[in-house]
Amino acid sequence: MADPKGFLNHGRQIAETRPVDERVKDWNEVYVPGSLLPIISKQASRCMDCGIPFCHNGCPLGNLIPEWNDYAYREDWSAASERLHATNNFPEFTGRLCPAPCESACVLGINQSPVTIKNVEVSIIDKAWDVGDVRPQVPERLSGKTVAVIGSGPAGLAAAQQLTRAGHTVAVYERADRIGGLLRYGIPEFKMEKRHINRRIEQMRAEGTRFRTGMEIGRDLKATDLRKRYDAVVIAAGSTTARDLPVPGRELKGIHQAMEYLPLANKVQEGDYVTAPISAKGKHVVVIGGGDTGADCVGTAHRQGAASVTQLEIMPRPNDERDTVSQPWPTFPILYKVTSAHEEGGERIYSASTSHFEGDEDGQVQWLHLAEAEFVDGRLTQKPGTERRIPAQLVTLAMGFTGTDRDNGMVEQFGLELDERGNIARDADFQTNVPGVFVAGDAGRGQSLIVWAIAEGRSAAKGVDRFLTGASDLPAPIRPTDRALV
Repeated sequence: MADPKGFLNHGRQIAETRPVDERVKDWNEVYVPGSLLPIISKQASRCMDCGIPFCHNGCPLGNLIPEWNDYAYREDWSAASERLHATNNFPEFTGRLCPAPCESACVLGINQSPVTIKNVEVSIIDKAWDVGDVRPQVPERLSGKTVAVIGSGPAGLAAAQQLTRAGHTVAVYERADRIGGLLRYGIPEFKMEKRHINRRIEQMRAEGTRFRTGMEIGRDLKATDLRKRYDAVVIAAGSTTARDLPVPGRELKGIHQAMEYLPLANKVQEGDYVTAPISAKGKHVVVIGGGDTGADCVGTAHRQGAASVTQLEIMPRPNDERDTVSQPWPTFPILYKVTSAHEEGGERIYSASTSHFEGDEDGQVQWLHLAEAEFVDGRLTQKPGTERRIPAQLVTLAMGFTGTDRDNGMVEQFGLELDERGNIARDADFQTNVPGVFVAGDAGRGQSLIVWAIAEGRSAAKGVDRFLTGASDLPAPIRPTDRALV
């Protein structure tokens, strides 16, 4: 363990962010570079000798959190990195993007502020890259078996890396022009600079993983033909069918799904555009959806120079602190969050239900009409007498996703069965009803967190390895039926 009195001697201290007026002028990560390392040893020392580390239960990857906290406290960065990578292929992704259910399950969090697990994690991996502790792990011998991975998000990349290291020849197919899935085009640069993805891709290339971009299975290559080329297939195509808002005026220009809007801003940072084809510059922006994707739209609109930004959430405002009755420790509570994007300005309206959009004579959206949402007999309805309108010249819909893409023909061409929620069904080994075809990540689980995606990729890799060789030593941190502790 770390310092036995660490949690008594030191309070919680998190990463320092750059001033708002500075960071909204660029797309760099919001945190002050290098601000964590001077404080992280003391923060890691707050990890207490809790007997049963419930943080293990909060994290589906089974991260060895007390162990690498101890190494970070002692500033043994190489040992910390080894422990970190034992359960997580991409800790620099989770350390920046995960909402940290491990911290919600931290035993210290029962009556104090929990350990800054996420900050310790990202400090360890950033230090590991700096000193050269992250190196390619080339397999000693090849199995002669081939695997295709469809999708290059966190689930697909984790599965591909595990299978490559097991000795199989792996090719990753990505329909976008660059590898990374939503990590590349769904996460804004200010939350995670894409250099972190790029150097992982180079590591994987050095290990032997092959990448095929601009190739959509079902359209550019039939699923049946792919199946003939490879001994096994892993579908990690995500849950990319966006939930829509079927209200009058939805057809007006200026109303876009979040995943139509956010990737274009990222493509500007990649050098593909000078300015984004869909931009918030000078416009009154309304973001419908109160989750992380909505916050990403808010931060993006700020950097594009929006005249105003308003975020709508249909549910009531969450509590500031955990309700110990309805959301007891160590469950992951739904709390009021102020992200870096919210710190930068804008208005947040809760219990808001959109009734319709209003446009001008050119068919461009100009106003959004809303009313207060309330529950009546268990159903969410609009409260009479609360109707009003707000200016809206750009509207982004960030209301979540309903399943994997069905329009490209992949599901039908493989002949895959779906579960009752519209996700691709799989057995205990993550194998679908089609022998040799496996599914990992949101395509099988539904919309979830990055830690669950990586855990799914690692677990599905074990199923594939067992299918190809008859046995497997690869780890499988979760089962397909496992769910977050709520």
